[in-house]
Amino acid sequence: MSIHSTNILKEAKSVFDKEIESLETVREILDDNFESLVELIHQSNGRVIVTGMGKAGHIGRKIAATMSSLGTVAYFVHPAEGLHGDLGGITNDDIVIALSKSGESDEVIGLIPSIKQIGATLISVTCKDSSSLSDNADLKIVLPIKQEACTHQLAPTTSTTVMLVFGDALAVVLSKLNNFKPEDFAIFHPSGSLGKRLLLRVSSLMAEGENNPVVNASADLKETIMIMSSRGLGGVSVINDSGELVGLVTDGDLRRTIEQKNDTDILKLEASEIMTKNPTYINENEKAVKALEIMQSKDRQISILPVVNKQKKVVGMLRIHEVIRAGIV
Repeated sequence: MSIHSTNILKEAKSVFDKEIESLETVREILDDNFESLVELIHQSNGRVIVTGMGKAGHIGRKIAATMSSLGTVAYFVHPAEGLHGDLGGITNDDIVIALSKSGESDEVIGLIPSIKQIGATLISVTCKDSSSLSDNADLKIVLPIKQEACTHQLAPTTSTTVMLVFGDALAVVLSKLNNFKPEDFAIFHPSGSLGKRLLLRVSSLMAEGENNPVVNASADLKETIMIMSSRGLGGVSVINDSGELVGLVTDGDLRRTIEQKNDTDILKLEASEIMTKNPTYINENEKAVKALEIMQSKDRQISILPVVNKQKKVVGMLRIHEVIRAGIV
């Protein structure tokens, strides 16, 4: 069958319309059973075990993953694997959420006797009010749909969409009840950009020890240039005798000094005479994303930051390149 380009969008929008209609229907009929499920999970000492066969199983994996990301301990168990030993990981404290459009999937139905014997709480999520699965569940959730978006009502489309959104709603509501914070999310996603933004500290990215360019305020320009060049960061922190930050000398400061004092023996100048006094700095325990905000602010646009401790003693130097390279953008 050939579809003219003008009909392709029409067919696509029809799929959206059918699925949106079912989502609106399910949203309106959410009832006390949903609240009961949330309370069961929130008060449980066990875990959430999600299971489902076929397309419902794919949705189950995603639901379990979303719940885990948002602070609810959840795992997916494939029903076929469950029938061959994986049910041994389920305890009587756990809540098993079984997904099945018809509620008659052989593999899922086959799990019921063992789940009952283990003593776990069984929750059915189906698209039919009555089924073998829902009739044996401790609590049933029904997500009614008028039709699948598939032309011939074959492939699970609308049914999997409502299950997916149901799972998202469950995970999000639980996260709010658990007072789940962005910092908690970052702990579970340390390699993601959000995790890096929320977890990485300045201390983990700064140049420190022998790699940290530092000179005393009384150091002459020759020593200052040697320290700056050997560290290769484009600047050097200037400290007093107590190790506290008093200034910063950058490549730009050197150029301006050479331009302005060409009739002076500039190599005899001290760091204190050419430094930028009271420079912008950051504490070692601040988040790296804060350092990036400072360096990229419109009124600054700087590429390096001296790093200090609580006593304002210099402990490192941070380059904007290291922050960006770490994936904080």
